[in-house]
Amino acid sequence: MANQMVKERPAQNADISSLEGLYEETERLSLAVGWVPRKVPIMGSKERSEFRAQHWSYSKVQPALAAAGHLIDVELAERRNFILRNAIAGNEWATSRTLVCAYQMILPGERAPSHRHTSNALRVIIDGKGSYSIVNGEKMFMETGDVVLTPGGHWHGHGHDGDEPAYWLDCLDVPLTYLLEPMYFQQHPQKFEPIVGQVEESPFRFRRDSIARSLDRQSADQDGRHGPRIILPTPSMPSVGLAVERLEGGCRYRCQRSTANRIYSVMEGRGLSLVEDQVIDWERGDTIVVPSNYWLEQRPAGDAVLVEMSDEPLMRFTNYLAVEWR
Repeated sequence: MANQMVKERPAQNADISSLEGLYEETERLSLAVGWVPRKVPIMGSKERSEFRAQHWSYSKVQPALAAAGHLIDVELAERRNFILRNAIAGNEWATSRTLVCAYQMILPGERAPSHRHTSNALRVIIDGKGSYSIVNGEKMFMETGDVVLTPGGHWHGHGHDGDEPAYWLDCLDVPLTYLLEPMYFQQHPQKFEPIVGQVEESPFRFRRDSIARSLDRQSADQDGRHGPRIILPTPSMPSVGLAVERLEGGCRYRCQRSTANRIYSVMEGRGLSLVEDQVIDWERGDTIVVPSNYWLEQRPAGDAVLVEMSDEPLMRFTNYLAVEWR
């Protein structure tokens, strides 16, 4: 009986007697057939990301941010920032496929209300003296050359005790969060999170002088792939990779590409980035995005320091990470 059941075939549906009828039925059932050609094949190869390599000049953005300081109150906007939008069709705010960056400023005496969200965030402080962040009740200063973390789910707000406007670059994995769909956003019930203490050292703050000392202890790669380089640990932000590299004047670094999406913030110095067929001239405070599988070559004009933000840990976790050199 069992063998007989295996050999029997179900009767053909009388309503599906043609290929056209089959396609109509699959459409009705919300099915997509796997054998038809598509403009973008399901399993097709992809040369590189649809996102563009792009450059934002801090010297050009900073005056606009300064003007926003007079026109946009943080009580109204909560965060006074300019998002670095990648100029591809249909994109409204993402900088790369998984990361978004924004230049932000805060005026002396201001406080930005506290909130929390799913996405991980970090800040590269471009110009700041007396500005601070409050993360889960702990106040920590964030000053020029510092890198400050705000892991997802942590309450955080900002303020400024100094005399001059403070400027920094935000980087968040918001595009990734939206893709995976666990996004939430909450305002603090007291608007401003109470400060329970102030810290000088924190796993959420990498100080400029500490970064410099760590770079001093490193050596350039013998094969010319990179200069002295350190990884800033982000165990509470596993989707975001954070590294700092010192490019040494007079060195020529090998051309490379990676499946990771990378964004560079220039902490010090000047130089050129050759990204595919683009030549990007950068200086302190600038931001460069190098999307997945774009060839990159760095040519510093003198000693320079770059912060690299990427989704490399995510690519490594999924076994999608691949790096090539030439």
